[in-house]
Amino acid sequence: MKKVVIDTNVLISALLFGGVPGALVTMWKSGGIRPLYSGDIADEYLRVLAYPKFLLSEEEIDFLFSQEILPWFQIVAVQSDNPYVYEDPSDDKFIWCAIAGKADAIISGDEHLLSFTSCPVPVLSPSQFLEEYGYSQNPEKV
Repeated sequence: MKKVVIDTNVLISALLFGGVPGALVTMWKSGGIRPLYSGDIADEYLRVLAYPKFLLSEEEIDFLFSQEILPWFQIVAVQSDNPYVYEDPSDDKFIWCAIAGKADAIISGDEHLLSFTSCPVPVLSPSQFLEEYGYSQNPEKV
């Protein structure tokens, strides 16, 4: 089982819109991947799910977090470390979580993370991750 950290934009896309990122939901529910998160990442997930543009009620946000995330994701104790992404320091929490949890990859659609070439953990787009780990053709077969 691959351990991954899923950036907020990918998580929101996976849960609300499906498409390529939606395959990740199937993967974490079938045990093909084990998503990792920290307290800071959980806070960001909740904050973004509450954006008015998504039109989610408090009950829907609670359902998504308690039923679609918490049972499948593993919490990781993370300490702030050296900064990595100077252009957007808020992205560092994903790298710190990946390092602390010994993740195999960070799955992101974030330009700063994807272009960060000296990251100690590979940063892949959802498509790259699915292709790299052989899930692109049939993600429900994980």
